[in-house]
Amino acid sequence: MPILPLILLATGALMTLGLIVFAFAGPNAEKAGTRRLGALRERHSASPANAMEAQMRRITGKSATKADEAFTRLLPNPAQLEKRLNMTGKDWTVGKYGVATLGLTVGVALLLLLKGLPFLLALFVGLFVGAGLPHLVVGKVIKKRIAKFNAKFPDAIELLVRGLRSGLPISETMGVVGAEVDGPVGEEFRAVSDKMKIGRTMDAALQETADRLGTPEFQFFVITIAIQRETGGNLAETLQNLATVLRQRMQMRLKIRAMSSESKASAYIVGSLPFIVFTLIFFINGAYMQNFFIDQRLMVAGMGGLVWMSIGAFIMAKMVNFEI
Repeated sequence: MPILPLILLATGALMTLGLIVFAFAGPNAEKAGTRRLGALRERHSASPANAMEAQMRRITGKSATKADEAFTRLLPNPAQLEKRLNMTGKDWTVGKYGVATLGLTVGVALLLLLKGLPFLLALFVGLFVGAGLPHLVVGKVIKKRIAKFNAKFPDAIELLVRGLRSGLPISETMGVVGAEVDGPVGEEFRAVSDKMKIGRTMDAALQETADRLGTPEFQFFVITIAIQRETGGNLAETLQNLATVLRQRMQMRLKIRAMSSESKASAYIVGSLPFIVFTLIFFINGAYMQNFFIDQRLMVAGMGGLVWMSIGAFIMAKMVNFEI
């Protein structure tokens, strides 16, 4: 076996191992002690705002590792990425996301180089997989969590209604919902209850949760409570009507999904078939298909085909996508 592929493979393995150690290695003891002393001073400081912020970091914050700091400097918009990672409800950080991206990029590129692909093509495919696969996984996890939240959110609102009708205040009722309801709904209501216990107002705690979730159902809930606090009225009856509306929205969404499932399946098959055929022919006769990356005429034809396929996929997606 040639020596160059072995060197590349060993280098990639060492880089991946180093990135994993770098990502999961916590701060040293001196920095950790300094940070704990600073947090202790803030919690016992005279300023109520500083004390509340320190408690908020203790409840919801995550200790930043070296990988988090490094990738925060490198990424163009780390705040948006951190927001998406928080929406997953898992302990994923920017550093872990960056390490996964680099590890996949290096691993896929080295594997394709060992298979005999050109360096630029292997690097391009590695970047595509490394950047696209973590983004796709995070999006799938967010979508699954939001679906679970929306499925149980009307039940949580009805539990709130029963608590209000029994005479409990809204703040205590939210704590009951957080304790009784499992899944993402209970986690979010527990977070709201914890924030209110350390001095955060109800409107601010609810709005922070709504911004993190990004779902219109919870935003309706926040607006309903805000309007009722300003204008007055029967909050229990208003929330009962909101639960009914949310259930009807869910039923309509499921009906539309069932009616458009055939069109979506056809769009997926038509859109993925050229790529499947290209991959199969590439594994059968790789030298023949590599002409698409060497011959300028085939490169232009391939780019034109991708553009037209993208336009067709965009049109089909718009035809089967409905907003409720």
